[in-house]
Amino acid sequence: MNTRVLPNIRTARTFIVLLFLFSAKVLLVSPLVASAQKQETVWSDQEKPIVDQLHGLRKLPDDVRSQTTRRLALQIRQLPATKNKVDLANSLADLSTEGDFGRDALQEVTTTLSDTLRAQPQPDEKGEPADPYMELAQLARYEQMQVSLDTPAYKVAMAKLVADDERRQHADFILTDLQGKTWELKNLRGKVVLVNFWATWCPPCRKEMPDLELLQQRFRGQGFLVLAI
Repeated sequence: MNTRVLPNIRTARTFIVLLFLFSAKVLLVSPLVASAQKQETVWSDQEKPIVDQLHGLRKLPDDVRSQTTRRLALQIRQLPATKNKVDLANSLADLSTEGDFGRDALQEVTTTLSDTLRAQPQPDEKGEPADPYMELAQLARYEQMQVSLDTPAYKVAMAKLVADDERRQHADFILTDLQGKTWELKNLRGKVVLVNFWATWCPPCRKEMPDLELLQQRFRGQGFLVLAI
């Protein structure tokens, strides 16, 4: 565990931001990989180049990745309606939020996933909305993307995110920093707190570290606390 605490906690505002990165994204198991693990997927000749590009997306420079992401969204949109198309659209959406590759590209990804689900509604998974609906809801709620889909499954997915966010407001846990000092989250209410769960084996986690350093420099002495775990 790596824990870093920024000094000088003085603000009086109640603003707690929790970044829970131990999710499907942090584990780096995309819907495309998960689907392949369940059963061997047979890709068509039209789909194979898209699959190959998705697998290599993380290796691209940001500017190239932005262009490629947008192009892939448009290519997936032109595919015939199959289960593979849903998996590809969902996988691209999952990968598209691992950085800031431009809102235009992200909107194309969102539109592709929305259109795909409109044409191919997905059944619930263990009583919950299928993962593509959750992915689409996250794009709308957290990335402020425009979503035209208006189906019960999407509405349930959005309601679940709202409920999860409400529960996080009451989250509490205790952490010890590198200097041995103990921090209890509930005692930090009224402070500005950023909690970042990350791992050294996670490429997006490592990539965001310079941004956290910039936050530290920008808000040093303004009551800004970072716990990097």
